[in-house]
Amino acid sequence: MGWLWAIIVGFVLGLIAKAIIPGKQHSPLWLITIFGICGAVLGNWLAMGFGIDETRGIDWGRHALQLAAAVLIVFLGDRAYSAVRGDKKQRA
Repeated sequence: MGWLWAIIVGFVLGLIAKAIIPGKQHSPLWLITIFGICGAVLGNWLAMGFGIDETRGIDWGRHALQLAAAVLIVFLGDRAYSAVRGDKKQRA
């Protein structure tokens, strides 16, 4: 069940991050989901480092860090994807 939640959260975070980033992203949906999962993991790790990973009620700080990490990873990952995809087009 943990993997299912990771995929769902990654999907949602990836889509929100994609909506926040200006311009068009060229990464496919499955890759955006993976970027979102990575953002959630990085955000959780940062929250543990700041000591805000478990609070009473809703963990707004942890969720904000997850979203910020997802935005960064989606942005950088899309750039890398576009660069790799562009290189393949030029070689063909």
